[in-house]
Amino acid sequence: MNVDQLLLWIEQFGYAALFFALWLGIVGLPIPDEVIVMTGGAVSQSGLLHAFPAFMLTYIGVITGLSIGYVLGRYCGPLILERLRNQKRLRRSVERAERLVSSYGGYALLISYFIPGVRHILPYLVGMHQMSYRKYAVFSATAGLLWTGVYFIVGLKASYYIQS
Repeated sequence: MNVDQLLLWIEQFGYAALFFALWLGIVGLPIPDEVIVMTGGAVSQSGLLHAFPAFMLTYIGVITGLSIGYVLGRYCGPLILERLRNQKRLRRSVERAERLVSSYGGYALLISYFIPGVRHILPYLVGMHQMSYRKYAVFSATAGLLWTGVYFIVGLKASYYIQS
């Protein structure tokens, strides 16, 4: 999938395309989440979508997708982690995520959102390590709001400057 395909989906399915593109990111949709969120901001600036609902559905898609990772980690963590470790391209991200959790505990979630690859692995790890969902949700929702806000605004501003 590429940005043109994402734009086509947004034209056809509107806000739902943003939600599902980010929700499916947990299973490795081959377009970076940052690009999806910035595209949401850009299409809002262009008038294709309204900014507030686009932002909210983007944010909910991020949180929901990563929460699925937490639940999977809680119930299938060791199996999933072993599979991730066996993939050469993910091995480094798994190691970074493990170091973050051992060094910072729950605060690692705040940091991980801004590290591609690690952002998707950390929910598995904290779920596997039995972090309470309440604690996970507080850290994840806070970091997710900040992360989504940053990239959504970048998309809004970039689109504004491109159109000017």
